[in-house]
Amino acid sequence: MTPDPLSTEQPILAAIDFSPHSEGALAWAAATARRFGVELLVLHVVHDPEAAPGAYREDDGARVRRMEEVAVDLLAEYLAGVRQRHPEVGEPRTLLAVGLPATRILEVAEREGAQLIVVGSQGRTGLAHVLLGSKAERVARLSPIPVTIVKADPRQQT
Repeated sequence: MTPDPLSTEQPILAAIDFSPHSEGALAWAAATARRFGVELLVLHVVHDPEAAPGAYREDDGARVRRMEEVAVDLLAEYLAGVRQRHPEVGEPRTLLAVGLPATRILEVAEREGAQLIVVGSQGRTGLAHVLLGSKAERVARLSPIPVTIVKADPRQQT
């Protein structure tokens, strides 16, 4: 059975965390969105639990900024770097959300009417996977829409 083509009315949601495995997932999502003429929506979730809101100190040590403010800059820098290596990424629509990543990814996908969620995975197996869990697997398990997990290229892992 051949799957139905993607709807041009609903975006593909690529959830990223600024890592090499996210870059692979974003490149895959961008190529797929372009192939089917679908909007690409890039989401970064700032993991900032309500019970312990965080802040980052600027490099010069003089100023403290909320994590969300820093994430805006990090997202722009990350996308600029990815576009240099993967021009097909283009200028996607971007969103930031705050909270637990798997939960926020699913909430944003529903709110935005996404038809597909794309996430990267480090591809851990065995004990490391059991101890650390997998946000990608949690999203796939709980999502009512299809999820594509793009495994990291082992040559890109540190």
